[in-house]
Amino acid sequence: MIRALIFDFDGLILETEEPIFVAWQEIYERHDCHLAYETWSSIIGTADYEFEPIAELERQLGQEVDRERLSRSQRQRELELILQQQPMPGVEGYLKDARQLGMKIGLASSSTCEWVTDHLGRLGLLGYFDSIYGSDDVERTKPDPALYLSVLADFALQPEEAIVFEDSPNGVLAANRAGIFCVAVPNAMTRGLPLDHADMRLESLADLSLGELLQQLNGEM
Repeated sequence: MIRALIFDFDGLILETEEPIFVAWQEIYERHDCHLAYETWSSIIGTADYEFEPIAELERQLGQEVDRERLSRSQRQRELELILQQQPMPGVEGYLKDARQLGMKIGLASSSTCEWVTDHLGRLGLLGYFDSIYGSDDVERTKPDPALYLSVLADFALQPEEAIVFEDSPNGVLAANRAGIFCVAVPNAMTRGLPLDHADMRLESLADLSLGELLQQLNGEM
């Protein structure tokens, strides 16, 4: 029996991934350089990565840049773009339905807890969540399963009692490693990435209600 839903945040609840990429792209373009999507896509969904955008910019330029100034400019532009976003389609419906069904609702993000809770509070969604884990709570983020296992431990549940919703290959792999059924819901940045390792794929949470999803899963189990 499914007793809990566990959500990723970036790109799943709120489209932050494209604004972050666009903000860096604009900086590269101002320096007559290019930030390839193929390079960027490998770090989506994780905080544990080797690629560093300013170091790559310096490599392309062949010289050092003012890192502090560029980072500040990127963050300002990133936030400007993110503040224009609304919750992804279907998300709030799933949260409301899960609450009505008495299910636990968790969140596991490779971003910091402060990043997640600030945005959830701004969107009026924070109150739905019973457990939130971020990068500052674990030693390793996705694709390591620690974030998902932490939420399960909070709920005192087994992996088979939960469903994970993810948008990135790193996130899906983390759910796989935690042994939790995973529904991939890609966004514009992750739609072309390999998500075949998810147990189910939806193009949007608005395409299938939570009740319909649970009915499908109960029929398969």
